[in-house]
Amino acid sequence: MEENYLDKLNEPQRLAVEATEGPVMVIAGAGSGKTRVLTYRIAHLLNKGVDAFNILSLTFTNKAAREMKERIGYVVGESNAKSLWMGTFHSVFARILRVEAPLLGYPSDFTIYDQQDAVSVMTKIINEMNLDKDIYKAKQVLGRISQFKNNLITVRAYHNNQALIEADNEAMKPRMGDIYRAYVDRCFKSGAMDFDDLLLRTNEILTRFPEVLAKYQERFKYIMVDEYQDTNHSQYLIVKALASRYENLCVVGDDAQSIYAFRGANIRNILSFKQDYPDAKLYPLEQNYRSTQMIVEAANQIIKQNQDQLEKNVWTANESGEKIAIYRGLSDADEARFIASQIWERQISEHLQPKDFAILYRTNAQSRALEEALRKRGIQYRVFGGTSFYQRKEIKDMVAYMRLLINQNDEEALLRTINYPARGIGQTTISKLLVAADQHQISLFSLVENIAMYAPTIGINAGTTTKLNNYALMIKRFQVMLKSHDVYEVTMEMAKTTQLLNALKEDSTPEGVSRLENVQELLNSIQGYVEEQQQLEDGDASLSGFLENIALATDADNEEEDDNKVNLMTVHLAKGLEFPIVFIAGLEENLFPSMMSVNTRAELEEERRLFYVALTRAEKVAYMTYSVSRFRWGKIIDCEPSRFLEEIDDDFLDWKNLNIPVRNSNNSGLSADLFGDEPSAESYKQREKSVARPNPNQRPSGNVQPRPNFKPVNQTSSSSAGSQENALGLKVGQVVVHDRFGRGVVRDLQGEPNDMKAIIHFDNAGEKKLLLNFAKLKIIRS
Repeated sequence: MEENYLDKLNEPQRLAVEATEGPVMVIAGAGSGKTRVLTYRIAHLLNKGVDAFNILSLTFTNKAAREMKERIGYVVGESNAKSLWMGTFHSVFARILRVEAPLLGYPSDFTIYDQQDAVSVMTKIINEMNLDKDIYKAKQVLGRISQFKNNLITVRAYHNNQALIEADNEAMKPRMGDIYRAYVDRCFKSGAMDFDDLLLRTNEILTRFPEVLAKYQERFKYIMVDEYQDTNHSQYLIVKALASRYENLCVVGDDAQSIYAFRGANIRNILSFKQDYPDAKLYPLEQNYRSTQMIVEAANQIIKQNQDQLEKNVWTANESGEKIAIYRGLSDADEARFIASQIWERQISEHLQPKDFAILYRTNAQSRALEEALRKRGIQYRVFGGTSFYQRKEIKDMVAYMRLLINQNDEEALLRTINYPARGIGQTTISKLLVAADQHQISLFSLVENIAMYAPTIGINAGTTTKLNNYALMIKRFQVMLKSHDVYEVTMEMAKTTQLLNALKEDSTPEGVSRLENVQELLNSIQGYVEEQQQLEDGDASLSGFLENIALATDADNEEEDDNKVNLMTVHLAKGLEFPIVFIAGLEENLFPSMMSVNTRAELEEERRLFYVALTRAEKVAYMTYSVSRFRWGKIIDCEPSRFLEEIDDDFLDWKNLNIPVRNSNNSGLSADLFGDEPSAESYKQREKSVARPNPNQRPSGNVQPRPNFKPVNQTSSSSAGSQENALGLKVGQVVVHDRFGRGVVRDLQGEPNDMKAIIHFDNAGEKKLLLNFAKLKIIRS
């Protein structure tokens, strides 16, 4: 048993640990040691003589519960710690329901359905009710029912709520109530509960059976809840009911880190705690032990912009640390290359390990460019809590179609695409095709494209024969198209024709949106690859070249698992983690904050809390990066820096590359050159003045125009005359920027003026030989 454990706490932490009676709220700022407070608080209760069976501690992950139990066991002994009721909401209430579920007609050994089980049940119900599967998608319907359950809207309550019924009618789902009833009945008859039922049925037991509530109120005399800001309405009501007798309730959380509204989390639970318990004692933990002063102060400036928050002033006694570096990329590829180069350089110069770095982003699709840049530098990485970009199902589906265009005998690609999206070719038909192809010693595709000849002998009807024939003709058509169109055009047309894009667009769940973003990012990657290869002297812009490029990425993904890798993850997955050096990528309007989260102040404030979480993951060094342009569905769009960057004082920021030009965001369709001969004298003088005496701390805005000495080397890739003129203007030693390779120095010029090549050494991409007829370069210093 550990003695003097209280001496390891600072004053606010110790006060929170020793306040064991009555309602208590611990407002734990980022990096302030909340886990230590929770752990020592339970240990202190046990040392005071409280029976371990009378303590309930609720966490949000099983990992957190295990770690806390281990630490408590170290302080008070393992035997005592084992008797604690500690775990996630779902695990603890499942344990209660094993005893009490028979009161509701469920067996005590009821089955718990996971997501896959629930989808399977819902699919059967939708089929049995003969509903349109394109409107009533199983996962979407389950998501809607999950919202109902977490807000305690039972089947009966739903049918009595006209507003909900009208909302579903407007969403073209008038049978939602019937489906809800059928799903609940099916689960009940099967003696099963889904995850949401574990909370809903616990609430039902505690409400309908006062004697059961009294039993557990007496059992759980001391209740602690971690991450209270992430609780939903159902969890809130269970905790309130259980604590209502003794009110020895301690909640720990940080309203500034409430980022799960999309899962049903209600920030009002923590903001209104004092109203629920007027006698509650509040203990703010404000000392940050994790991060440098630069990071802590910048994070404070960000979160103070929110109106709905609990008052606290996070501070740190740690070193001042480096300013937060801001990098402004010309494209997402340039941004990714910068990040990879910084990791590579810091590993060498500071003897750091790959695991010391984390790259955080708002959406999963952003990992693609980052993965490619890391791979080219030979930097090992892992996509934390998810699948590497080219291993994601929707990407593998698209790539399978592309593989067939190169090699129609690719059986794995054919099997993956022949009935996706669904075109009525079932597994029985596929099995017959496999057997027949083996018997006739021909490829599966050869059989399919000649199916009319083989169908009678292998038992395939006329309708299915037509479907197989149409599939083969579609693949052949794209093979022909590939001879006269570039890879991007063919792939985009293929994504539309196969209905793959439509299938993804119809799924409006967060997972569905993410899958669509991933496919969009794959198309962006193809377009970027084609443009890049066209500019290189030895470039290969073919489909086979692209597939070879991503095959290397896939091989890298299959290497043995090793924890010592750079961590890539969304900001949501980063919550609760910390790393010495953190990169926050894609800080642009409509990306971070998300385009879907700026319609109301509440949505925007959650996005700001998400940004706060991202920044406070950093211990020593933080980078923020953004791009001035990105591909979106085949077009280069102009990007504005995130509004969140404007909320941090320049005292805390180090702008790395103010001289990188911004793309012209004039969307009128007119060329800026139209007015090139008619400058305003006043504006010209002001511009010259600003160039003559630049302010090193001046931050750029999304509308800043290139400085006068930015000379575009090539404005159009189709004009040979223009190319000759531009080529002649380029000189050895000049510093240029390229929209994909970044900043570089011209080392050599070769060839005739009409066919000139430039050898350029780029800071982040190494040496490239570019064809100046196609190269997109700007001179930034002669």
